[in-house]
Amino acid sequence: MFAAERRQLILEMVRANGAVSLRELARVVQTSEVTVRRDVRALEAEGLLDRRHGGAVLPGGFSREPGFPQKAHLATAEKTAIADRAAALVTEGEAIVVGAGTTTQELARRLARVPGLTVVTNSLLVAQALAHANRVEVVMTGGTLRGSDHALVGSGAEQSLHGLRVSRAFLSGSGLTAERGLSTSNMLSASVDRALVQAAAEVVVLADHTKLGTDTMFQTVPTETITRLVTDEPPEHEERAAAELRALADQGVQITVAAPGGGTGGGAGAAPGPGRRPRPVPPAAGRGPSPAAGPGGGKPPAGGQGPGRTEDLPLPGQRRAHPAASTTPPLRGGPPTAEPPATGGRVADLRRR
Repeated sequence: MFAAERRQLILEMVRANGAVSLRELARVVQTSEVTVRRDVRALEAEGLLDRRHGGAVLPGGFSREPGFPQKAHLATAEKTAIADRAAALVTEGEAIVVGAGTTTQELARRLARVPGLTVVTNSLLVAQALAHANRVEVVMTGGTLRGSDHALVGSGAEQSLHGLRVSRAFLSGSGLTAERGLSTSNMLSASVDRALVQAAAEVVVLADHTKLGTDTMFQTVPTETITRLVTDEPPEHEERAAAELRALADQGVQITVAAPGGGTGGGAGAAPGPGRRPRPVPPAAGRGPSPAAGPGGGKPPAGGQGPGRTEDLPLPGQRRAHPAASTTPPLRGGPPTAEPPATGGRVADLRRR
């Protein structure tokens, strides 16, 4: 395909979807992300689109929020891997809240097999994904339907959450930064997400790498309130996203990285994948229990471990016990988990194994 043909196709995809990731563009035009990045720069110079880290948007693209059909086609492999890993955090008989979004919809599809689970949600799509799960109880908020993301918002939704207490909240959003935390471009959605957070002992944010470093209008969850971030590994060229992960870890957020379609992972000494260069990460003391293990390092939770490599990254500032301790502190009230002895050496970084 000639450069002019590639760029025309890229432009058509961005116009049709509002925003498209570089990975998706490279897949469709069947070329490398490096080539696609050059094409996007050329189109930006002509004023035909705007570059955003990890993708391209219409000029002034963040002034309008893409609709659900557009968002559903962005970073699909990454969202699937994130949902797989997030589902492994959920245990039998737990009560959780799940916010609206395409990534949380993927999570809901995996929660259908967790027995005794109670899910409170304002998302019609989350409820639909769990509608035929006989062992899962679904509780919907009230409110006014916001059609663009199939979610219930407004005072009715917020009031229905008053007095509620659950173990975890799973939320997504439009952007995530270490400075402001999770944010979204819609005021009503942000207000309901804040009410969901108030109902939970822990807050788990699901955000693919294209949202890292993006700051949108309305803050939903400040960084100090986020317990864990489940994300995918930023591409090698996305130094800004990798730096944002380190900054989030410095502020106490636990970072879990899920690799789309990857292998079973490797230890701290594993070699980088083809074409990858290692990224230095400051050493930390010890490694937490395997992310696939349940409480105490035993059987995995009922949610199951999805495909792909996952890593819990003990980056600087994370909530970790000293390696000499026998247990790690619970995540805001959760049960303690056994801590294996320190292995020494370098810890896992953000590169592929």
